Amino acid sequence: MADFDDDPLARAIARPPAPSAPPRYLEGLNPAQREAVEAVDGPVLVLAGAGTGKTRVLTTRLAHILATKRAWPGQILCVTFTNKAAREMKERIGHLIGGVVEGMQWLGTFHAIGAKILRRHAELVGLKSNFTILDDDDQERLLKQVIQAANIDDKRWTARHLRALIDRWKNRAQAPSEVPAGESHAFANGKGAEMYAAYQERLKALNAVDFGDLLVLTIQIFKAAPDILADYRRRFVYLLVDEYQDTNVAQYLWLKLLAGERHNICCVGDDDQSIYGWRGAEVDNILRFEKDFPGARIIRLEQNYRSTPHILGAASGLIAANEARLGKTLFTKRGEGEKVTLSGFWDGEEEARSIADDIEAAQRAGEGLSDMAILVRASFQMREFEERFLNLGIPYRVIGGPRFYERQEIRDALAYFRLIVQGDDDLAFERIVNKPKRGIGDVAQQAIHKAARAAGVSLLRASFALIETDEMAAKARSGLRRLVESFARWRANLETQSHTELAAIVLEESGLIEQLQNDRSPEAAGRLENLKELVRSMEEFENLPGFLEHVSLVMAVEQNETDDKVTLMTLHGAKGLEFDRVFLPGWEEGLFPHQRALDESGLAGLEEERRLAYVGITRAKRLAHISYATNRRTHGLWQTAIPSRFVEEIPDAHVERRETDLGAAQTYDGGRWATGMYESSYSSPGWRRAQANAASGRAVNRAPLIEVSAELIATNDPSATLVQRGERVFHDKFGYGRVAQVDGNKLVVDFETSGEKRVIAQFVKRT
Repeated sequence: MADFDDDPLARAIARPPAPSAPPRYLEGLNPAQREAVEAVDGPVLVLAGAGTGKTRVLTTRLAHILATKRAWPGQILCVTFTNKAAREMKERIGHLIGGVVEGMQWLGTFHAIGAKILRRHAELVGLKSNFTILDDDDQERLLKQVIQAANIDDKRWTARHLRALIDRWKNRAQAPSEVPAGESHAFANGKGAEMYAAYQERLKALNAVDFGDLLVLTIQIFKAAPDILADYRRRFVYLLVDEYQDTNVAQYLWLKLLAGERHNICCVGDDDQSIYGWRGAEVDNILRFEKDFPGARIIRLEQNYRSTPHILGAASGLIAANEARLGKTLFTKRGEGEKVTLSGFWDGEEEARSIADDIEAAQRAGEGLSDMAILVRASFQMREFEERFLNLGIPYRVIGGPRFYERQEIRDALAYFRLIVQGDDDLAFERIVNKPKRGIGDVAQQAIHKAARAAGVSLLRASFALIETDEMAAKARSGLRRLVESFARWRANLETQSHTELAAIVLEESGLIEQLQNDRSPEAAGRLENLKELVRSMEEFENLPGFLEHVSLVMAVEQNETDDKVTLMTLHGAKGLEFDRVFLPGWEEGLFPHQRALDESGLAGLEEERRLAYVGITRAKRLAHISYATNRRTHGLWQTAIPSRFVEEIPDAHVERRETDLGAAQTYDGGRWATGMYESSYSSPGWRRAQANAASGRAVNRAPLIEVSAELIATNDPSATLVQRGERVFHDKFGYGRVAQVDGNKLVVDFETSGEKRVIAQFVKRT
């Protein structure tokens, strides 16, 4: 018998088979990423930190399920938040497994998949399968009909306000009968739920739905028809969900119903990047995943491929202050890099000037403009940067909206100003004649045009004549009379009143301010801030004609169509993006964290603001620059700001604090922000108090939710306010109300639409 060592066949049989090479699509994954891809059975939560390859993991996981034949394309439900993300995912999967993926009809957004299911079973909720999906404008027109049919004043209780309320209720999957009484009271003194029910009946009569219905009605079908739900549960062998931290209650319930007992659900997200609470997102959805799906695997993706250790250290140290989080520690194998810089400036204008100079210097050193971004908390901050870029000839792009002077609310205001200066500006007249709505409809406007052509005069001049005739309906004539009399009054004051005061009066008396105050959409507050910033921007000009000429010249500057442009955008719009160098201006209390978030949501609002700061820092790959201004012109007043609490929460080891000449502003010293000597000609009481504090060497301690400013320092001094208990007052944000308590300049006001609120006396006007 042949010796074993000499027998090749015997050796081959005895030798264990060589391990097969892993599929090519698994190449390059780190251990945590590979674990997330291959853990296909049972509930899995992939906590994907910023820059850790979330999208790659999700698409590779889907490709792995298909390549190993665990399911056919039609048996996988994959939900994304945008159509673009769905398209990109399908393309990536095809690239990974070497061919076009056919049959993935259940890969798409929540609304797209919800619409597909709803059309299949529309009759169960009283609809036909060819129902219409209304957009926002259609919704508002229909809601206006519902409001008017109920004999409710649609000027005071607007369709936009009701739409925002109904969207909120549908985000929480609440039917009209489930709306809390307190929230129903927010519209027409308790008729919110009633209007919601009437709106739903009108939708059904029109065989129409809105976007919220695409999930809410599907949930109703699943609950009312268990056999249909069971069929979908059998159909979907695997569920994959992207950006799980951004889901609202309705999306959460929809997913939980479909997951069923099989629980083959994989959710990918980052609790530290949940920043859309204002539009219904619930960070609790991701925080309670283990409770919802017992035995769930939590896989943390912590290796960051984007940023330097100092940037990650700054972001991680900041977000650690949040209590509502699952926790993870990002790390990178990249070189140490530069520390995050922190700079303080005298005011917002100096901040914009310095940042623009830094960008210009970086460009000269060879950096591309498209590799740089400025991320602001509020859109009104953009104006100073835009003007500086235009003066220096630096190409820029505004992401998520038009340039400042191109915004709708700014164009409307400018049209009023143009018509005051030049009464024959028919284009300006046409823009604002019925904006805000004042009963001057198409028929009335045609009459004005006809009279102007007949007399050979401008539209405004023709209007002065028309209001003395019976050629227009009474309602239109009354609205036109108020408008032309306002223009006569404003033009008379053009030479005698300061142009900034006149501009503020025009915005108030025209109704533009009131229109935005009554608008409860998430964008309204930002648009209102833009109008206030517009008035502030006029201060450096001698008069209104000079300012309008400046705007015309600025907007006439030809935009360089090169792709190499600085990106200017809000922090909310920056999620998912990355840049070599990121500037983060305006890190001041009241602006960031935003006072509105603190007032409306307390600790939850503060933690979401901190997550927003975390998102901002982690957009930077190489360099991050944080800055603040110690003075900002807000609502026509100079306010002394203190740096954001977020600044102190960043570990010192990752921050380089740059010295700047603040004209004696605030400096950081041993964990406190100390105020130095002020050199200023301002004479407000708040400014004098700040000077006195500086002279005595007192430091400014940063209490959690206090707002400190030149005019808004809270005090118990009885002489600090002239407002008396029982007086009726008006507040820009909360509307009309009656003073219930007075404590120095701190008031408790019972507002007509929003209940009791604590406010500073300088924020209200006596009526």
